[in-house]
Formats: sequence, structure tokens, C-alpha cells
Amino acid sequence: MFNLTMRPLIKTEIREFLKIAVPLASAQVAQSATGFFDTVMMGRMGADVLAAGGLAAIIFLVVMTTATGMVMGASPLIAEAFGAGQKTQIQQIARQGLWLAGLVAIPVMIVMGHFDRWMIHAGQPEATVRLAGTYLDIILWGMFPVVGFATLRATVSALSHARPVMTIMVTGTAFNIVGNYILGFGKFGFPQMGLAGLAVASVIAQWGMFVALALHILVHPKLKDYHIFQELHRLRPRVLWQLVWVGVPIGIFSGLEAGFFMVIMFWMGTLGTEALAAHQIVLQTIVIIFMVPLGISYATTVRVGQWLGRRDVAGIQRAAGVSIIISTAFMMIVSTAVLLFPRQVIGIYLDLQDPDNTAVIALALPLLVIAAIAQILDGFQKAVYGSLQGLQDTQVPMMVNVFVYWGFGLSVAYVLCFPLGMGGRGLWIGQSVTIAVAAGLFIWRLRHLLLRRQLRCS
Repeated sequence: MFNLTMRPLIKTEIREFLKIAVPLASAQVAQSATGFFDTVMMGRMGADVLAAGGLAAIIFLVVMTTATGMVMGASPLIAEAFGAGQKTQIQQIARQGLWLAGLVAIPVMIVMGHFDRWMIHAGQPEATVRLAGTYLDIILWGMFPVVGFATLRATVSALSHARPVMTIMVTGTAFNIVGNYILGFGKFGFPQMGLAGLAVASVIAQWGMFVALALHILVHPKLKDYHIFQELHRLRPRVLWQLVWVGVPIGIFSGLEAGFFMVIMFWMGTLGTEALAAHQIVLQTIVIIFMVPLGISYATTVRVGQWLGRRDVAGIQRAAGVSIIISTAFMMIVSTAVLLFPRQVIGIYLDLQDPDNTAVIALALPLLVIAAIAQILDGFQKAVYGSLQGLQDTQVPMMVNVFVYWGFGLSVAYVLCFPLGMGGRGLWIGQSVTIAVAAGLFIWRLRHLLLRRQLRCS
């Protein structure tokens, strides 16, 4: 499928790919560090806070992932226009992307404000819902800057200017972590706000990152020539529809994928507070690791999209092949490390010597082993999906997602957990099988599209 015999071209592709992938992956890891430190701080506040905070965090993750995914159509569209040298098209897509960000954020904020009722109906303990609801009622005010930042990030990345994204996100994350500590535990004269403090610090950081990236675009010598923030009052339905057509399936895909894991977390919550806390430890660990292939997938979308704009099928193949190899190799290395040192990983979150944590640790260990193995396939899957996005093939993967995750995956996880009595291990095995099936279908789809383009060009 991938022609890897032309070494100079491959070396060039690796170099250009890493110029985008390293900053984006670093930015994603930095952003996930907020969730990591949040989890550590929640664990120090008690198992009940860890359970409630983990529940609120996964809900916000699902909503945020869906909302930001809906504006991610800007990335392949701008990358294609950049590859084709169409400056006017780049300007219009970026501006309409900001329109779409606003249109997405407002209804999402309204929905988030009513999640507490849904959590009660889902069978979560009232005390857990009360704590989680407090967090969500505050964090929803950061939704617009999160979606707006995603739009601007997609724009500058597609123009091969990814490094500022890393700098801004690393700085914003550092501020967020410090703010979480100060407001969460009441340091330096501030009141002790607990989970509410973590949410307030996050909202401030999200607005700061959005404004910082906007200012960077306004002053950068090359980026300011695109005049992205001029004529924002002009609504262009045709361009907006292009963004919706490509981006909304990405948002639905991302939301369904994250929603799948949220359902798993709800089912885990029915097994008890210890099971939910163990699940949160493993999930947060995997989320941090997964940020690297996620950043790689963003870079893949850009590189494949740029080659698509040049109508170069061989370039598309090289970009996809380089991405898949790098992403899978990275996940194999990290997963091996997790398998070798599982107790040390859990010790980051909990005191291993505290007798009160014995039950949570015993539940978390087998889950971490299962999750580490599954992440190798997940890294492969994400790279392939990034290639499909670059080809602007988003509708078919969305439908595959509905079938695999919400049809097949949830059924397998439920049966293993409850009727077969495997508990949390059954849920994580079900997740792993789901990822494997999705990876197989996505690589089949990518091979099909590349073969079709080869035949068209021959």
C-alpha cells in the first residue's frame, strides 16, 4: 500500500511531518497534564472527590471533544487550499470556522448546564452528582474559548505553523496547574474551593490560550498576511456548509467515541466508588499516553491534506505510511513501559502504603495491563483516521464508529461485565476488542480510497 522505496522522499516527509507532529503532540500532552494533575489533586482530596471529579471530567471531555471536532473540518480544508496555493480560500475557511465555533459553543453550554439531571437518571450517587454538577456549571464558561482555540489551532497547523500552538498550550497548562493548586487547596490567601477551584482555574486558562493564539496570528509576519480577523461579519453559507459537511461528522465521531468511554465509566460507577476510582486512574494514564498519537493524527491530517491539494497520490501514501509507523512504534514503547511498571504508575495517584487504598489498587492493576496492550492498536487506529480526515473522508468513518463502538463494542463490554461477571476487567476487555475492530475497518477504508485514487490517476 505504501511505497517506501524512495528514501530521499521518505526522509523529507519524515522531517516535514515531525515539524508539525512534535509541536502538536507536545501541545496535546501538555494539555492532558492538566487532567493528570487534576486527578492527582482529586485523589488527595479523597476517593469521593476523585470519583465525582473523574465523572465530571469525562463528561466535559465528551462534550469538548464533540464541539471541537465539529470545527476540525477547517484543518483538512485549509491544508488542501494551502497545498494548492489558494490564499483567498484559506482566508474564507478560517473566518467561517470562527463563525462555526460560536454556533457550536452556545447550544453546547446550555446542554452542559443540565447534565446533573441526566447523571441522576443514569444511576449515579446523589453526592457524586452534586460535586460533579458544581464542576460542570463552572467549566461550561470555558467552552467558547476551547472551540475557538481549536479553530485557530487547526488554521495555523494547516499552514505549517504548529510551534506557537505548543508554546501557548504549555504556558496555559502551567498556569492552569498552578491555579488548580492555589484555588483547589486554598493557598496564598485564596479560599479552599475544592473541585470548583479546579474548574475556575481551567476557565481562566482556556480564555488566556484563545486570546494568546489570536494575538499571535495578528502579529506574526506570515500569518497576519491572511487577514483572518477581517470581514468576520460576512457570513459565507457555501464555505460554512463545507466546514459543516467535513467537520460535523468528525465531531459526531469524536463525541461517540468519547461517549462510548463515558458510558463505560457510568457502568463502572455502578460497581462502586472503589471501582470508579480505579477506572479513573487507568483512564487518566491512558489519556496522557494517547495525546501523542492524537497530536500525530492532527499532523497526519495536515500532511495528507497538503498532498491532496497538490493532487499527489504518492505524497499522500508517504504521509499516511510515515504517520502510521511512527504512531504505532511510539505506543509499543510506552505500553511496554507501563506493563513493566504498573504499580509505580498507580503510585503516582495513590499512596501504595495506605491501607485505605488497597481495594482501589487491586482493581486498578489488571485494568492497567489490559489498557496498555490496547493502546498499541489505538495508536495505529488514530493515525489511520487522521489520514482519512486529510482525504476529507469523514462520513463513512462516522458510520463505522456508530456500528463498532455503540453497537458491537457496548454489547461486548456489557455482556463481559454483568452477565459473565467479569466486572471492570470485562468493560476494559470490551473496549480493547472494539478498538481492534475499528482499526481493522479504518485501514481497509484507507487502502480502498488510495487504490481508487491510483486508478483514477493512471
